[in-house]
Amino acid sequence: MHSAPPPPRRRWDGTDVRTQRSLRVTPDGVSRLLRCGQNDRCRDCGNRIEWYLRADGRPIRLHPRELPTSRVPVACRRHVSSGVAYPSNDGTGWCRLPHAVVCPTRDAGSGSPELVPLRRALALNTRRLLDAGTFTPWPTASSDAEDSAPATCRPSRPIVQLLYLRYLAAQPVDEIQCVAQTRRRHRCGNLLLTPDAPAGTWTLMPATRACGQLTLPAEVMAAYNLSGLSYGEQLRWRAQRCQQHGDVPTAGDMAVADWEVFDPLLHHEHVHSRLPTLVRRARPSNADRTTDGT
Repeated sequence: MHSAPPPPRRRWDGTDVRTQRSLRVTPDGVSRLLRCGQNDRCRDCGNRIEWYLRADGRPIRLHPRELPTSRVPVACRRHVSSGVAYPSNDGTGWCRLPHAVVCPTRDAGSGSPELVPLRRALALNTRRLLDAGTFTPWPTASSDAEDSAPATCRPSRPIVQLLYLRYLAAQPVDEIQCVAQTRRRHRCGNLLLTPDAPAGTWTLMPATRACGQLTLPAEVMAAYNLSGLSYGEQLRWRAQRCQQHGDVPTAGDMAVADWEVFDPLLHHEHVHSRLPTLVRRARPSNADRTTDGT
């Protein structure tokens, strides 16, 4: 008499447990950083996301769960292989979805009606986070506020030049946070730019990628130039580490560095032809103008 073999174990989505999935690291390891499947929260809605890399090396935010292929439009289907998110279907009944398609803070447009319930669920979770005070939306520049009062021209995603390359930052220069892991296994809260640290300079540069590309019609663009710093300081900025963790190579990383290789054709909306040190003045109203039109 032979006992029947146990049924194969399955995950919540019905896939076999023997199927290779995202990589994980041991909690006792020095570094908790992987180049795929990095957990994070959307800065606009507060919902959970996962960072992956495209085939060209650019990062992409994916919804943390797999969805049935029949519910996702063909153009939005992604599958992950060896830590890289490819814009196609791998032939299975499940696929990944970019978070931007279902982010409740973005215009739905002509999206798939099958994704409406998921979008509503994410919007409800955003409302819960806001009511509980555990999430604060990423601040956006208001054109009305800029016209009514003087404000510093401060790009939200500046262009930074270091190590003879140009990168697009994910936040303003004075808000770039260290990605190192502290002793309590939390992300370091220090900033890269501090009063006692060497700083770069804002300069006007040709609107190119610094690798032989043609100049854009704007001709010049404002960039935060770090080329005047020492080689070690530029490496610290490239690794996105504060001064405290820049000299500690044994400290692991808790997040992927936010640098994105600057491309003048893909990132043309972030090109500014005016230095951010200038101060915008409020537009004079008709009542403030004199009779001669000055």
